[in-house]
Amino acid sequence: MLERYLLVWLVAASFAALVWPAIFGPAALDPFVLSKAYLPYLFAVAMFAIGWMLPKDEVRQVRQRWPAVLAGTAVQYGTMPTLAFLVAKLGGFTGDALIGIVLVGCVPGAMASNVLTLLARGNASYSVSLTTLATLLSPLAVPLALRLTLEGAQGVSLDFWAVSWNLCLTVVFPVTAGFALGNTFPGRERIAKRVGSTVANLVILWIIAVVVGLNRSNLAQITLPLLVALFGVNAGGYLAGYLAGWRMRLPEPMRRALTLEIGMQNAGLGATLATQLFPDRPAAAIAPAIYTFGCMLTGAMLARTWAAWDDRRATSDASSPVND
Repeated sequence: MLERYLLVWLVAASFAALVWPAIFGPAALDPFVLSKAYLPYLFAVAMFAIGWMLPKDEVRQVRQRWPAVLAGTAVQYGTMPTLAFLVAKLGGFTGDALIGIVLVGCVPGAMASNVLTLLARGNASYSVSLTTLATLLSPLAVPLALRLTLEGAQGVSLDFWAVSWNLCLTVVFPVTAGFALGNTFPGRERIAKRVGSTVANLVILWIIAVVVGLNRSNLAQITLPLLVALFGVNAGGYLAGYLAGWRMRLPEPMRRALTLEIGMQNAGLGATLATQLFPDRPAAAIAPAIYTFGCMLTGAMLARTWAAWDDRRATSDASSPVND
């Protein structure tokens, strides 16, 4: 229920964060605002849960098909930051909006892409392999992408190694620790999948709700041009992923996995990074939060379209007369 209707829960949690002061009064204890200081730890918990769910066989797939995994990850890190920066500049965005859009393009590895790849009849193993490698490379790739796109723009200055260490603490180390725990107790894989998935999804829901709660006064910045720009990044990512898979001569299930992996960014991480790297610019987290809704909606629509297309083709093949 949680994974299937995650978009519905996202809307409900965000709405609760938005109307909290109106219901309980401005002087009431606000759990969303109070959670700001704990966002890095919450995200680390989510990544630990994801690592705990990661089967050993999936990690082995990274080594066995490393050319396709490395090429797909290179497309992701090469395409999305560049695409996000170009969309932001062509749209005339500045300040917090520009930073938020670029952050969306620099944080790959959305766990929802793995679930939607299954729905799309794609290669889930390849999807998990891409997510795994992108996660492990994030301490180097993300700060490099941020420096290349944001350094010097709007007075933004980033400490490469500080960002890198931050990602190690909140992403790589928790995933590695969770994976180690899962392999220490391999007999509890079913429990890990059930509990880990629930914990990870609940944490992401809370992170996005916190971002909404912190930006109640800034929601007027959600304009139609911003929505169009984020959709452009999302659709461009899908297109780049499918074309790259075609150019790499991947089979159709792997193309679908690559398409969803590239187009669906880890906007939860983007929102968390925005609150850490730009504490004086809370509105920078708005674009990643919006992207979470958008990419889940478009990803689900794309996955269901692919699945329906396969079903229609199978039905057509089954009803076609067999020629002797």
